[in-house]
Amino acid sequence: MQYEVFLTEDAEADIFGICQYIAVNDSAAKANYVFEKLQETCLSLENFPDRGYLPPELECINVRDYSEIHFKPYRIIYQKRDNRVMIHCVMDGRRHLQDILLERLLR
Repeated sequence: MQYEVFLTEDAEADIFGICQYIAVNDSAAKANYVFEKLQETCLSLENFPDRGYLPPELECINVRDYSEIHFKPYRIIYQKRDNRVMIHCVMDGRRHLQDILLERLLR
């Protein structure tokens, strides 16, 4: 079964921010590479959405509706519903997920 993959505005902004940071602090070529790999990883959920696992930060607060996959060091947090996959967050794995979630909830 093929799933439709969607990105929230936050996830799109996350990817843009990551690529912009890389372009400024490394190179445009590296930013393009990371963009393509993040896109490829996200789209791979069309065929294999169950391969992710529950993020430990969410498991400890008993939130079990989300999964994550990686393109190191980036974490892609998503939710599977019916035949859809909704990507909510794409973040650098070196950042603290709980801080990011709290920041988004306070907006």
